[in-house]
This record gives sequence, C-alpha cells and structure tokens, in this order.
Amino acid sequence: MTRTRLQKLTRRDFGRLSMVALGGAFAGTSRAGPGDASEVAQIHGTVAPGFERVRDAFAANFEQHGDVGAAFSLYHRGVKVVDLWGGVADQETGRPWAEDSIVLVFSSTKGATAVCAHLLAQRGELDLDAPVAEYWPEFAAAGKQDIPVRWLLSHEVGLPVFDNPLTADEWLAWDPPVKALAAQSPVWEPGTTHGYHAGTYGWLVGEVVRRISGKSVGTFFADEVAGPLGLDFWIGLPESEESRWPR
Repeated sequence: MTRTRLQKLTRRDFGRLSMVALGGAFAGTSRAGPGDASEVAQIHGTVAPGFERVRDAFAANFEQHGDVGAAFSLYHRGVKVVDLWGGVADQETGRPWAEDSIVLVFSSTKGATAVCAHLLAQRGELDLDAPVAEYWPEFAAAGKQDIPVRWLLSHEVGLPVFDNPLTADEWLAWDPPVKALAAQSPVWEPGTTHGYHAGTYGWLVGEVVRRISGKSVGTFFADEVAGPLGLDFWIGLPESEESRWPR
C-alpha cells in the first residue's frame, strides 16, 4: 500500500475522509492565517444576562486571534444562554457565516457513533459483553475471538493504528480499513489498558453497527438518531448540505 498526500485530495474527499476517520459535521470555527481576518467581524446572536463577557471573548477571537468565521453555543442547566455566530464562511466570496453554517467536529463523532451502538444494545440487538466476532466473524483473526464489544467502545481493544498505511481511496471505501483491522493483532493485551483509538474507532464500532443493522453508521445515525431528534449532525455530509460548509 502507498501513502497519499493530503494535498492531492479534493475538498469533498478530505471532508469525507475526516468525517469517517475522526468526526461528523456540526457548528464550529474556521481560522485564518496572519493578516487574513476581516477588519470588522459582524457578530450575531444572543447572550443571556450575566454572560455578556462570553460575547466579548468571542469577538476578541476575531480581533486578536485570527478567527475568520465561528459559532458558539452554551447551555447552562439545560437552558441556552449563549448563541453566537459571526465572520465569513467563504473568504473568496465574502459569504457570511450563518446561524446554520456547519464544520467538522472531529472526534466528537466518536460519541455519536457510540450512541448508535448503545441504541442497538438498548433494543436488545447488541450484547456489549458478547465477543465482537459474534457479529463480525472476521474479527476473530489474530487471537481476537474472545474480545467483547465493550472493549471497542472503551478504547481497550489494542487497535489504535493501522499496521500498514492506506491510500485515500481505501480510506474512503470503508471495506479496506475494516478488513485491515479485522486481520491485525492487538498492540497490547486487550482489556488491560486504555489507548485512544483516534483514527480507528469509527470503523471498529461502526462495523458492528453495520453488521447488526445492515446500515452504514452514517445512515443508521441519520435514520435513528439525528433524524428523529432534528439534529444538524451527520457522519458523512450529504451533498445537499455542502452549501452550508465554510471554505
């Protein structure tokens, strides 16, 4: 296998790759290099009494720290007390950052992926103490036949990285990373320690979700979680939402 330079990826492919490996799409920020920020950023939204300094800090990020476009929301005891957005979402066109602009949230999507697994467990379709191989037989390779599902969720399985590099096309195809992880030996004895599975968690947990539900983790999350709750959150951004993506 050969490595692919990120510079060669299209903007769409980089977004897809980032969301599969690390996170989904939700509200957030983009940052400029030195001298790139607009002289005066338009700040919109509301703050509750007592939280005015949050707005000041938000504005200071544009004035002092090079932010180009950003959004920030804060809930206190279940009540939204800060809801701010400002700057630009497209520096070439000057398109302003909107209330519903979206960006990557990277590893926050591990939580969303875990929600999918726990929803299946709540329904009785997934036993967290059952071997992963019960749902994903190929995972039994390299002595992994007894590893329980819960160790995937808790970062204890010992598969934090790929033994061999993957090409961009392989990362985006789903099956090659899944097959690679199924074949690998753990780098520590599973269940004895934790190690953050930064770039493999989505495939490990997502493949269990796929084997049980017959849906990709992105489709399952959209159908069973984001859709019913009315969330602007995706694991794999639909093409129909790309106009909301900052450039």
